Amino acid sequence: MPLSPLPAFLTQRHGELHVEDLSLDSLARAHGTPLFVYSQAAMLQALGAYQRGLAGRSHLICYAMKANSSLAILQTLVRAGCGLDIVSGGELERALAAGCAPERIIFSGVGKTRAEMRRALDVGIGCFNVESRAELAVLDEVARAVGRRARVSVRVNPDVDAQTHPYISTGLKDNKFGIAHDEVLDTYRQAASCSGLEVVGIDCHIGSQITQAAPYLDALERVLDLVAAIEGLGLGLRLHHIDFGGGLGIDYRGDTPPAADALWAQLLQRLDARGFGDRQILIEPGRSIVGNAGVCLTEVLYLKPGEHKNFLIVDAAMNDLPRPAMYQAYHRIEPLRARADTAPLTWDVVGPVCESGDWLGRDRELAVQAGDRLAVLSAGAYCMSMASNYNTRGRAAEVLVDGARATVIRQRETAADQMRLETPLP
Repeated sequence: MPLSPLPAFLTQRHGELHVEDLSLDSLARAHGTPLFVYSQAAMLQALGAYQRGLAGRSHLICYAMKANSSLAILQTLVRAGCGLDIVSGGELERALAAGCAPERIIFSGVGKTRAEMRRALDVGIGCFNVESRAELAVLDEVARAVGRRARVSVRVNPDVDAQTHPYISTGLKDNKFGIAHDEVLDTYRQAASCSGLEVVGIDCHIGSQITQAAPYLDALERVLDLVAAIEGLGLGLRLHHIDFGGGLGIDYRGDTPPAADALWAQLLQRLDARGFGDRQILIEPGRSIVGNAGVCLTEVLYLKPGEHKNFLIVDAAMNDLPRPAMYQAYHRIEPLRARADTAPLTWDVVGPVCESGDWLGRDRELAVQAGDRLAVLSAGAYCMSMASNYNTRGRAAEVLVDGARATVIRQRETAADQMRLETPLP
């Protein structure tokens, strides 16, 4: 399969890979590897497509911070006009630390605790996306106990196939997320009867890495049918907003997702045609904002040719880049400097972690020698946010690039950092 063009703001110049105006090899030399490098311009360009698509409409774009929750990235997006979508109490604290106004925070997720609910109510977040009738009852109880009303939106499960990896599909009836389609009306009846709740919207999110418009359009039709039915229950409910989640994919390997502004033109046309064009639109993009804005730099440690497989052992591993091990995900891998003195061979690019699942790329044709450095592309989403300390490996450093300026936004983690909260036996 021919390679697609490099992601925005990555270029080859004089045989070297650059992000914006900086050589990636120079960043690797300065800061070591593994190293995550992000393009600020790429993030803002991706966000801009959503902002153009929703221009002139009442809307709130809440970046889904589970994709990458590094503080400087959150600050970049909040300052550009984003709210934030959170799924835990820890993410709430990060959102507040990044300067996000509480009323621009949406709390999603299937397992909110009472303590998380209380804290979110105390700071005054914009809305809870409720995912079960049991959660609805607990949130009502917690809100009444603290003398507040929780603004809620019920997440519905429309049973629409997003045609993506089963681990990141969320809109089918067999998934754990949301309220089953045939239980939605009873759930809104329950919510309307709760004095601690204020029903303000409806929510839907069908999956991640979606590369076609059709699943979105199918889900939209089902959600709008539900809006009409809910408002026809005679309970006095009028849904202030329609939350359509996120999930738009990026180009990992010749994928061709619709542009965000083009997708929203289609969705808004259907909203208008169905008579719901006056409602506020909430969306929660994550991967499509940061995924192609980031790369992970790694150094080749050893070449290990074999009878059946050639292994290229690098210093980044599954704890840094979990997606290949978790989802068999593809990430394009490029040398930082082109080599004319080495013939290309087909390699499995693997890390030093003691697991056979520790691989970053299989069957890659690369001309490399030990000491060379590589870039694993499209690593801005679900890499650092899912990174771990397996094998007592410190998490990588992170650098944010703005033109010719590079800022270290996370220091490299040390063994002492990892052990700081542990108590050895006397």
